[in-house]
Amino acid sequence: MRALLGIGIIGTLITALCCFTPILLIILGIVGLSALTGYLDYVLLPALGAFILLTLYALWRRKSRTLPPTPESPIHDS
Repeated sequence: MRALLGIGIIGTLITALCCFTPILLIILGIVGLSALTGYLDYVLLPALGAFILLTLYALWRRKSRTLPPTPESPIHDS
């Protein structure tokens, strides 16, 4: 469970860093792949959304596991 949350947070931070700062542009320019910079939005924005959703899902699962069962809901053994 912690791994899922960690992957989501780290992926979100790295993707956001590449989206909002020119770090990726500089790296691509150094290695000679600056022609790919026009396509970065097609990859980075969906990746950022996916990592944000993964983080929210991990937080939701963490919260649902720590909440005590309510008297109205039956406890399911899984």
